Amino acid sequence: MGMVGGGRGAFIGGVHRMAAALDGEIEFVCGAFSRDPEKSKASGEDFYLPSNRVYGTYMEMIEQEKKLPLGERMDFISIVTPNHMHYGPAKMALENGFHVVCDKPLCFDMNEALELEKLVKKTGLIFALTHNYTGYPMVKEARAMIRNGELGVIRKVVVEYPQGWLATRLEESGDNKQADWRTDPKRSGIAGSMGDIGTHAENLAEYITGLKIASLMADLTIFVKGRKLDDDGNVLLRFDNGAKGILHASQISVGEENALNIRVYGEKGGLEWHQMEPNTLLAKWLDKPTQILRTGVGELSPEAQAHTRIPGGHPEGYLEAFANIYRNFALCLRAHLNGEQPDSVYQDFPSVSDGVRGMQFIEKVVTSSQQDKWISL
Repeated sequence: MGMVGGGRGAFIGGVHRMAAALDGEIEFVCGAFSRDPEKSKASGEDFYLPSNRVYGTYMEMIEQEKKLPLGERMDFISIVTPNHMHYGPAKMALENGFHVVCDKPLCFDMNEALELEKLVKKTGLIFALTHNYTGYPMVKEARAMIRNGELGVIRKVVVEYPQGWLATRLEESGDNKQADWRTDPKRSGIAGSMGDIGTHAENLAEYITGLKIASLMADLTIFVKGRKLDDDGNVLLRFDNGAKGILHASQISVGEENALNIRVYGEKGGLEWHQMEPNTLLAKWLDKPTQILRTGVGELSPEAQAHTRIPGGHPEGYLEAFANIYRNFALCLRAHLNGEQPDSVYQDFPSVSDGVRGMQFIEKVVTSSQQDKWISL
């Protein structure tokens, strides 16, 4: 693995490195960690990388790594930069034969997203998008139950992602990089909370249900005076099977942490899952008591079992879910390099096409809110 971004002081870069290392499938060999070559060099020293594998730019990294022999060069890049810096390294990597893992959302705008999707199809390379919440075992279980028809036809989906960390104008403090770029339209794109966490809610709803959002009606708000992008949003959803839904994402919900949760209701039953209590899935039925399903306990689906790492009663969380995506990507990449077909259970990770869906969602939500009308996806 070679990394783009994620140098000193970067939150998500550290998460990616830990997740990639957890299963011993991936070796971290090089990186271009900052636009500042000196900071990149210093970050490489922090990560105990040899100086000749630490680069000043991602362009230099891709060019120099391509010259190395197979088995020594990096096999893929992991992009952990702000949104506006996803497209460039992803495009160059694909054009030069390197596979890609990219943080979400896919890129800055819809045009970039469609270009990357075309490149992935043209090259046949593997592209993973780290919508990490899809990596939880009980999310896999919920998806399997719905796919197997246990809930019957899905009628209603309620998905929420409230946070409270941007309830004040934190970006003005000058010492919070996360708040700074996420509220800047030049780096974040056309949406704030909806681009940052609303896309997680959209992806989770489509992933678990197997349905696609067909149209939406959105109401975005900037509550914090002086902020340039939405910090709160409410969206009505219509799915392609006729189901209806509600999605809300907020970063001004005081006291909330990362309270992503989803409830799905079908003809026969319902499911409820909370990210901050990720090892529990509630299954609710018309004709019997509510079931409490737990990670690693009892007979779960093959998909849930394949993504469960430790015995029941030992909490699995955010890093393990993130690592499931990296492990699945690594096993598929290994099979690709060996000319083999990977086990289907490990082909389960978000793709470039999921990233395009996320960018469509962002674009349509903003348009709907501006025009105050229903918009088709």
